[in-house]
Amino acid sequence: MKIVSNFKDIHIGSYVKMRVDELDIDLVRICSFLKCSEAEVAEMYRKQSIECNILLKWSKLLNYDFFRLYSQHIILYAPPVKASDSTKISSLPKFRKNIYTKNLIEYILELMRSGEKSADSIMREYGIPKTTLYKWKAKHDENNS
Repeated sequence: MKIVSNFKDIHIGSYVKMRVDELDIDLVRICSFLKCSEAEVAEMYRKQSIECNILLKWSKLLNYDFFRLYSQHIILYAPPVKASDSTKISSLPKFRKNIYTKNLIEYILELMRSGEKSADSIMREYGIPKTTLYKWKAKHDENNS
């Protein structure tokens, strides 16, 4: 399976198509599950974004959480929360922002290995704590030994 090479520019239709190809799912089954035509499925593959309710159906059909691509984008590219904003009480469910997937960790470590970004620039740009970054590096180096 390919690692997402850029969490900044997400073309969800191409990721859906990639997963369909990986699983070799029949188009008739897809159309039946989504209650749409073959032309509509082909159009979804071309779209950069897909409505949430349709993406949820794709996630269920393909047994893959496509919303995680967007979560990883938020982790990497959302501006830091102001102290005044973090004290406001919300009735929305609370999630830990810093839940990093294996693919995201591999992506960050590859940026370091390739020399594309330094550890300092990764910490500064993505807000990843120094200890977290070096734990990932140590664990990954340990696993590759």
